Amino acid sequence: MKTRHLIALLLAAAVLAAWLLWPRGVPVDVVKVERSPLTQSVVATGRVATPSRIELGTQVTAIIDAVAVREGARVQAGDALVKLRATDADAAIEQARSQIAEAQARFTQLDAVGLPVAEQAVKQAEANLRVAEAEYQRAQALVAQQFYSPSKLDEAARQLDNARAQLRTAQAQRDANTPRGAERATAQARLAQATAALDTARAKRDLLTLRAPVDALVIARDAEPGDVAQAGRALLTLAENGETRIHATLDEKNLRYLQLDAHAQAVADAFPGQSFDAVVYYLSPAIDAQRGTVEVRLRVPAPPAFLRPDMTVSVEVVIGRKPTALSLPLEAVRDVDGTTPWVLLARDGNAVRVPVKIGLRGVGRVEITDGLNEGEVAILPAGGAVDGDHIRLKPPRGAPGPTPNLGR
Repeated sequence: MKTRHLIALLLAAAVLAAWLLWPRGVPVDVVKVERSPLTQSVVATGRVATPSRIELGTQVTAIIDAVAVREGARVQAGDALVKLRATDADAAIEQARSQIAEAQARFTQLDAVGLPVAEQAVKQAEANLRVAEAEYQRAQALVAQQFYSPSKLDEAARQLDNARAQLRTAQAQRDANTPRGAERATAQARLAQATAALDTARAKRDLLTLRAPVDALVIARDAEPGDVAQAGRALLTLAENGETRIHATLDEKNLRYLQLDAHAQAVADAFPGQSFDAVVYYLSPAIDAQRGTVEVRLRVPAPPAFLRPDMTVSVEVVIGRKPTALSLPLEAVRDVDGTTPWVLLARDGNAVRVPVKIGLRGVGRVEITDGLNEGEVAILPAGGAVDGDHIRLKPPRGAPGPTPNLGR
């Protein structure tokens, strides 16, 4: 009897040992290949930029009399922003005006006095010439009749030459006073010189009033009344109104996903709950070798009112979207960044390596474009199973219930 009990115990122990030692497979976590909406995007950080930034300064050294704006003020093109002391410039303008008046008075003098006097001088010279000619002829006749000595004829000839010279001089003086004469040309040149001096003085006067070149926002003021403005030093900094843009930097590894006109969502760090649309319009052709980044520029079609120049923003650029993409969790795809990604599938109780092709990458999920079918079960790497292992499945993630009947 004791022998029978001993044999029964030995058999039970053997059965228990066989059951415990029998290879039952590596326990693994699994997920199903399924279809779901998938969106791929890349995130970049940047700042709000304006079409241009203008540093307003002066070309001359002068004392500042007034500054009409402060930071945050919006100005329109042509608005007077800074006024510099203009005492010397005003004096130069008055001097140029006096020179113009003097030149214009010279024209009046030529018309009222110079030309009439010159014409009368010509008439007088012509009369003197006729008298001299008659006297010469008379002396010539009397000398021929020997009533006068030859010296009398020489005297008459000399007077005739003088009369002719006086006539030429009077005619030249008259011609100089005509509208095309030298005197009028000289007066015209003096008037033009005085007018140019007035234009120069006014231009210098204009330099002493600094005006807004474009519609803009004042973002910095570095000038106060009484300060001495130095040539080349910025007194005000303006941000030009116009298209709002974002200049961002992106990791160069994501450059392959970007393209022009890609849509994006931007969020200002100061207003995290208020996103706004943006569109990619520029991709830098150069890479920042030290940082490993590339510059991306985006337009903001409808900028919100709270945006300010240089405000920090985060940009999410959507590079792909599918409503029903065949996908797996990112961790289920091995060598996802390599040239030959693959997935470890559960088939007939064994782990089987299957190469796949991937597409979009969403938040925590990857699109499978080739190699798998919907409903297949992928093994997660946490269990440590490798290709060819006998496996034992745990319930799929996100799908409570009995383990699918895929074999031992």
